Amino acid sequence: MVKDLYDFGNFHYSCGNYGGSADLLFHFSVLSTDNDLVLQAMWGKLASEILVGDWELAYEDINRLKESIDKMANRDPAGQLQKRVWLLHWALFVFFNHPNGRDGIVDMMLMPQYSNTIMNACPWLIRYLIAAVIINRRRRNLIKDVVKIVANCSYMYSDPLTEFITSLYIDFDFEAASEKIKLCETVLDNDFFLTGATDDFVDCARLYFAEIYCKIHSKINLTALASRLNMAQEEGEKWIVKLIRDSRIDAKVDLKDNFVIINPQPNPVPQQIIEKSKFLMFRSQVLNGAIDKREAALKAASSSNSNSNTSSAS
Repeated sequence: MVKDLYDFGNFHYSCGNYGGSADLLFHFSVLSTDNDLVLQAMWGKLASEILVGDWELAYEDINRLKESIDKMANRDPAGQLQKRVWLLHWALFVFFNHPNGRDGIVDMMLMPQYSNTIMNACPWLIRYLIAAVIINRRRRNLIKDVVKIVANCSYMYSDPLTEFITSLYIDFDFEAASEKIKLCETVLDNDFFLTGATDDFVDCARLYFAEIYCKIHSKINLTALASRLNMAQEEGEKWIVKLIRDSRIDAKVDLKDNFVIINPQPNPVPQQIIEKSKFLMFRSQVLNGAIDKREAALKAASSSNSNSNTSSAS
């Protein structure tokens, strides 16, 4: 009668009783030994919890589904890729409603298998990774990984958020980056998942902009920088002075002449080696993923050829 639990849970889902559906599908997934149906039940349970807004259980189910999908590697590579694409899309509902969602989306999307999925199958999701990393100041050290993903996908997809990253971190075009911040504000206001994060994003984007600007320029006109940050002069000057103090940048502020003098900070050789090693590791993971896909395709092709030869011989 275990299969009846699945059918009854599916019936409740069709009737709109999502709480009852989630409960029945949970019990089915515990009792059943049919792996394919259990996976379908897990998807149904996740959908039910999203629809009733039970974000805590939905967050746990995202992780369970992620583990189940990772175990499919040898059985169905194409199906595994498709399920990862769907999980990334469904997870947006959970991550942007759960209290720890901003950490969750960053951790998930920067995992090698999911960053490869984004770059190969759904590059439009980069928008949400960029927003999560920029808004989450505790994860600001991950911005370099995001820049690499944006650079790899720039020929497939772009929007104001990806263009902001490209302008600021790749082209160092501060005029363009300043314009992109304005466009990002409009995009976020009209995005279903990001509409509540507009102010946080703009504030943090200004922080990233000012940090890069201060690293490149040795003498900064406070009025010009405030203008690039789309802020009033007095407000911008106070914000920049506070940024320099909080970031412990070695600088001298001359409010009389309205300038900031930045003392150069050379990048230590060990740090350069670490950064290059991280980049090589990232590229190696991308290449390994491509090789695995190629081998899987060749195995599938040889298997189909051998089956056709066997049938011809018989």
